[in-house]
Amino acid sequence: MATAPRPRTTTRDPQELGRRLTGWLDARLPGARVTGVEVPSSNGMSSETLLFGLDHPDAPVRGCALRLAADPAAYTVFPVYDMARQHRVMRLVAEHTDVPVPRVLWLEEDPTALGAPFFVMERAEGRVPPDVMPYTYEGNWLHSASDAQRARLQDATVGVLARLHDRFPAEEAAFLLPQGEGSPLRRHVEAQRAYYAWVVDGLPRSALIESAFDWLDAHWPADEGPAVLCWGDARIGNIVYDGFEPAAVLDWEMAAFGPRELDLGWTVYLHRFFQDLTMSFGQAGLPDFLRRDHIEARYAELTGHTPHAMEFHTLYAALRHAVVMLRIAYRQLHFGEVRAPEDPDALILHRSSLEAMVRGTYWS
Repeated sequence: MATAPRPRTTTRDPQELGRRLTGWLDARLPGARVTGVEVPSSNGMSSETLLFGLDHPDAPVRGCALRLAADPAAYTVFPVYDMARQHRVMRLVAEHTDVPVPRVLWLEEDPTALGAPFFVMERAEGRVPPDVMPYTYEGNWLHSASDAQRARLQDATVGVLARLHDRFPAEEAAFLLPQGEGSPLRRHVEAQRAYYAWVVDGLPRSALIESAFDWLDAHWPADEGPAVLCWGDARIGNIVYDGFEPAAVLDWEMAAFGPRELDLGWTVYLHRFFQDLTMSFGQAGLPDFLRRDHIEARYAELTGHTPHAMEFHTLYAALRHAVVMLRIAYRQLHFGEVRAPEDPDALILHRSSLEAMVRGTYWS
């Protein structure tokens, strides 16, 4: 599906991490033994995940997952990896809602143990819609499911967002606000501008991304809506499903305090990203799955809040995704995996979609 080799996701040796982890655990569970260390095939290109078993009579769980901040020497995707922040969000979500999040066990902020801060949580069992090849492509469990089964998964996933936004006390999420002035949405967008400036520092700038930021300024919603805890990376590829029901909601590093539509726009667009790619390669994909109108209607039914300014928020999601993709592409260039094109916008895989959004023709 990609136009370039899949970028490397780690520069670390999982077996060496396992040996060091055993030493770290010995101070907490003397005599504990780490078993079955593995790096999941779906490991992301940001924080890294390590799966392992824990052999000890007093172990709180038998299966563990470790989230390790990216290696700072490996041309990281994000400038900062705040593992304590992720740990705190997951703990609070479990405390205040029934959204299924893995139980967090230990947090280590000292980078000397494994080379970077990390936390350990209970391992979730189930299946995840794949990113490579995307679940919109033929040959995976979600694509092979029936329309009714996918509808069940869709409704249950929107239900996760509804319960998170409705039940988590908003004041408990205010610590996620970026520094600065203005509303939560203004601060969120300004933080994205700062991230983009970091990505292109000393490198070619993206005319498309900058035009999308200009579009946001020209189409700012008159009513931003109340701020709630947003999951941030709200997509089905970050949920472990038991059958077609969410069993564990993962990847909270992008959690934010902002309008509900931040999550809804991300959910809608990240599916469209895969759907558009799949159609460009001659397959039908899943055109009736995670449709914007269906998500908006179901969310309104569950919460009483009718999503608004969704063209703003879906474009903002596509813009944010473009900045991340540009950073990943520059990372590939750094490692010599691809050659630099004359136009940096060519590095953005969903360039045509974002251009259509800026023109106002994408949803027409």
